[in-house]
Amino acid sequence: MTKSSLGFDLTPPTAEQKQQLAARLDPEARRILLNAGTEPAFCGKFDEYEEEGAYVCNLCDLPLFDSHAKFHSGSGWPSFYQGIDKDHIRNIVDRSHGMTRIEIRCARCDSHLGHVFEDGPRPTGLRYCLNSVAMEFIPEGQPLPDRLGRGAPEGDVLKL
Repeated sequence: MTKSSLGFDLTPPTAEQKQQLAARLDPEARRILLNAGTEPAFCGKFDEYEEEGAYVCNLCDLPLFDSHAKFHSGSGWPSFYQGIDKDHIRNIVDRSHGMTRIEIRCARCDSHLGHVFEDGPRPTGLRYCLNSVAMEFIPEGQPLPDRLGRGAPEGDVLKL
């Protein structure tokens, strides 16, 4: 079993588990998460979202981003300057659509999340640009979802 710096199990779901997790997604979420799609700008539910808490992968529930790292980029997509744990996000070179970008994927289930750009604010200079449907929001102090039955490393609530 591979664990992240925060202690989360990063073992990929089996093909059967991934199929079961994907079955609960709507067609748009499946298109984006499983087929590297992009939702239209300014349409996602988390672009202007202001609540405090954690954003987890909409497929496997791995915590990805903390609301304290969220900022308004004006891009039309939710933007963050850093992830919750560097081990929870995987970068891939994306040469689609006639350009070279860095795609970001969930390190556990390999779902497409969005892209990362080097035009973000301090302290990192990065802008993680996410599809809203790629994430689920968990209010601060609430239990994390655990559809894979792996549990959080220190109980059910992520300490941000």
